[in-house]
Amino acid sequence: MRLNEFSRPLARSSHIAKKAFTALEHFLHVEAASGIILLIAAAMALIWANSPLAGSYHAFLESSLSLGLGGYQFSKPVHFWINDGLMTVFFLVVGMEIRREIHAGSLSELRQAALPLAAAAGGVAVPALVYLAVNYGSDAAQGWAVPTATDIAFAVGVLALLGRSIAGNVRAFLLTLAIVDDIIAVLIIAVFYSAGLDYGGFALAGAGIVAVVVMQRLDISRAAAYIVPGAVIWMGLFISGVHPTLAGVVLGLMTPVVASRGHQRVLVELSEAAHHVGEIDVESAREFDRLEKPLQTLRIAQRDLLPPVVRVQWALHPWVAYAIMPLFALANAGVPLDGVDLSNADSSWITFGVALALVVGKPTGVFLTSWILVRSGLCRLPTGMSWRGVSLVALLAGIGFTMSIFIATLAFSGQGVLDAAKLGVLLGSFVAGCGGLIWGLYCSRQRSN
Repeated sequence: MRLNEFSRPLARSSHIAKKAFTALEHFLHVEAASGIILLIAAAMALIWANSPLAGSYHAFLESSLSLGLGGYQFSKPVHFWINDGLMTVFFLVVGMEIRREIHAGSLSELRQAALPLAAAAGGVAVPALVYLAVNYGSDAAQGWAVPTATDIAFAVGVLALLGRSIAGNVRAFLLTLAIVDDIIAVLIIAVFYSAGLDYGGFALAGAGIVAVVVMQRLDISRAAAYIVPGAVIWMGLFISGVHPTLAGVVLGLMTPVVASRGHQRVLVELSEAAHHVGEIDVESAREFDRLEKPLQTLRIAQRDLLPPVVRVQWALHPWVAYAIMPLFALANAGVPLDGVDLSNADSSWITFGVALALVVGKPTGVFLTSWILVRSGLCRLPTGMSWRGVSLVALLAGIGFTMSIFIATLAFSGQGVLDAAKLGVLLGSFVAGCGGLIWGLYCSRQRSN
């Protein structure tokens, strides 16, 4: 009995299984699902932190977790491992996305990237100025960067909820703007929110980077092999005073964007291996052993067909979107409302400044910069994109959430002012999201009429 004949009785069950897995895969790759899960995690944190079980919430985050190597023990609270450890993987995916876009995406050509790049810069500068205007002359001014970031998952998730009525170039514009926004946020963190620098740590991080380069030269393609040098870079940045999550960005930008072997050669190997598998009689014990080599060839060829930056990003994206980011939201969105004293001038102005900057400053910066550049003839709108589309992107850019909360944890050390900043992020992001959704529905109806 040949392999083709052997597979026929399983056709129906395989079809059913394929449909089930296709539905699951569709769920995992729809941006709206990621945004919804993130929203649920944030709501759970907010409820938990303001319930009679609030003590267990804080006890969980403050509980110690240790990693050891030989006699060395590195012990930190759970909150640290989420914000400084797991979020490194989030920044790794961000770095790989930036790398891909620079190589052959929306950032590969200056003419194509000019408008969203400038719009992102305006969307950083204006909310920072709005926040500083509200908190000028106080210690709260150090949080100027909190409302400058855009949350890709939430923003694209809201856009996905609007369905196919929104033109595809609007989504592309939003994604490009959000990626540039991430680049600026990473630079802000590196320059403005790093402690006193220890150059010994930079030496250690440099050694890790050299190790990655050497391994790439040796054509070591297994992602797991880079965990150790990645950990060295992380520890080096941690010691140096630069936020260690930036190790993820460094690794992401260093990930190769070209497959190690040519596509033509890999496709030939795939064809030959598939042909050999089809000739094997699976009921014969002797012939069954012959499956090992072609199946191994198929696995290697499948891996080599995709560039490492694509392969690793695809593998990590579900973990980041549906585990790491919700965990981050659960650990950081739990603002005890009774702990935010809005009668205190500093706290109230921080909350108001962050919310106002996200809801008004961010959309104003994105839209006004785009309008000025297009009207002056320096840039032009993407083909088929209207000013309604630009205004929708501008409104959705005000959803800060993940990156804004992350920057807030770096900008403020006092729990009271930190909670006030988080509350401003939650309120501002919620209003911006609702505003974008309402405006998007209006634009959809106008387009259909």
